[in-house]
Amino acid sequence: MKKIILFIITLFAFSVSAQTVAVQTFATGLSNAVALVHPPADSRLFVVQKGGLIRIVNSNGTINATPFLTVTGLSTGSEQGLLGLAFHPNYATNGFFYINYTNTAGDTIIARYSVSANPDIANTTATILMTVDQPFNNHNGGSLAFGRDGFLYIGLGDGGSGGDPQGYSQNMTIDPNFPSRVMLGKMLRIDVDTTFGSLNYGIPSTNPYATTAGLREIWAIGLRNPWKYSFNRLNGDLWIADVGQSTREEINKTTFPLPNIGLNYGWRCYEGTSVFNTSGCPTFANTVAPFTDYVYGSNGRCSITGGYFYTGTLYPNFANKYIFADYCTAEIGLVDASGVITWNANLPGVITSFGEDVNGELYITNGSTVFKVIDSSLSNATFENGNITVYPNPAKTEIFIKNSSETVLSKVKIFDLTGKLVLTKALENKETTTSVAISALPSGLYMIALEDSTGNLYQSKLIVE
Repeated sequence: MKKIILFIITLFAFSVSAQTVAVQTFATGLSNAVALVHPPADSRLFVVQKGGLIRIVNSNGTINATPFLTVTGLSTGSEQGLLGLAFHPNYATNGFFYINYTNTAGDTIIARYSVSANPDIANTTATILMTVDQPFNNHNGGSLAFGRDGFLYIGLGDGGSGGDPQGYSQNMTIDPNFPSRVMLGKMLRIDVDTTFGSLNYGIPSTNPYATTAGLREIWAIGLRNPWKYSFNRLNGDLWIADVGQSTREEINKTTFPLPNIGLNYGWRCYEGTSVFNTSGCPTFANTVAPFTDYVYGSNGRCSITGGYFYTGTLYPNFANKYIFADYCTAEIGLVDASGVITWNANLPGVITSFGEDVNGELYITNGSTVFKVIDSSLSNATFENGNITVYPNPAKTEIFIKNSSETVLSKVKIFDLTGKLVLTKALENKETTTSVAISALPSGLYMIALEDSTGNLYQSKLIVE
């Protein structure tokens, strides 16, 4: 049976009701999962395992026995390994996808692969697009994502250690001994559909340094360790979660169309809204201020895990919110339009990554398990007819339907999230409260519909524990 872990979010004092965020076990049997990605228009989730495997999780939660891809020749210590995956926007026709990993020398590699004739298996031949020298084994970044502009965005951390000791995040001077290190602490943007000179990729003409040799790929500077970033699939906005040093954890939002002026997200001059080391730095007003940030160390919070702006349709309470987590406490945070963070109670373990499916519904992983993020109201299912209630909700083995209205109910139907009818029972209306056994239903989120004698339906959500 699947497990449901419920979290009660305590809303602000002026709120009129509480809401429940739950995570439902979706897939198990993974190892060191650090990314969840879906190809365009594809219901599968592809799970990146730090040790070098990409696994396919099907829409029913089963995991293919054969990995989609096995990457060898990795360094997997500290924050290294296979870290990122992005599918080409035209993956359905060209089969290209891109990965971010750390090689045995400890350097970041961006490589292109392609799918084989079998959609569940990738070809093993790689084309290396980029190698970035890494001075330390932490702050590698690792995420990859295509923007709405069709370009591939590559987020790189400041090179590691602590406090950006070489000042890489603000540095724009090329070191002839390590020329690629100028990319550290930056967001890069490349065009994978063209080439430039001897490169296996092109340079967008709108990149702010497109005409400056050695800096052409840089789109923005001032990042510490962007774990992780994502694009709003509906409007193209970019959300970056940047891991802090010892004071603040920050979330940056850049609206679409993305500017081409060389943004500076502030590190190591500023850590979120706090000053860190302003020697030779621009003023705070001349950097990109965080959309919001939170205190490092508060209630044990110490490292942000970026998520997604919710664009799904199943859970209205998530609408217009960016959803993320803190790695150390495994708390899920919701950010509203004003930048106010509401925290959930924590999961056991950690949250290493968020994922988004083809419909915009969200998932998280703690490394070994993928959970679906769901939402429902506590106590009763609520219907348009306020005199009809179903309780308890969540329920385990039995629910009760209380009809205090004049509506004559004829039937109760329960559907799973695919729309499949999984339970039906006739209602005789001899009593105002009717019991319905649900012990045969696996744990999860369902839709319950009550049908009256004229065929009208009253629908709501039901969680089965």
